[in-house]
Amino acid sequence: MSLSNSSNRSELENREQPLILAVDDNDDNLQLLSQLLVLMECSFITATDGVTALDLAQKHLPKLILLDMMLPDLSGIEVANRLKQNAQTASIPIIAVTAMARAEDKESFIVAGCIDYITKPYIIDDLEMTIRRYVGE
Repeated sequence: MSLSNSSNRSELENREQPLILAVDDNDDNLQLLSQLLVLMECSFITATDGVTALDLAQKHLPKLILLDMMLPDLSGIEVANRLKQNAQTASIPIIAVTAMARAEDKESFIVAGCIDYITKPYIIDDLEMTIRRYVGE
């Protein structure tokens, strides 16, 4: 778990910017997401595993969660299920981030509580459009 950079501590306190939790165990993917979120003028925090993601979501109550479905400790499905079962985090929109594109995979994301999904490798314009749809910008 890490705050994506030291300037994000002050951004966390500045709630005019939507706070997004980005969860991915791949540093390159997190770096790409971080750069896009900075350009979109969003505050963000990052996690590289499911347990940390659950803790950060409960502590910071982000406006949106971008959740990789393949994490080293808990699956993205399990993280989404736990978030939706917790009264504090149940209303946070979750976007599944995945390289899996089969219909049954997509259905399992929705059943787990994800409102949408983004496939990897990212198409930046689609990623930005999807994020904006759920943060209201």
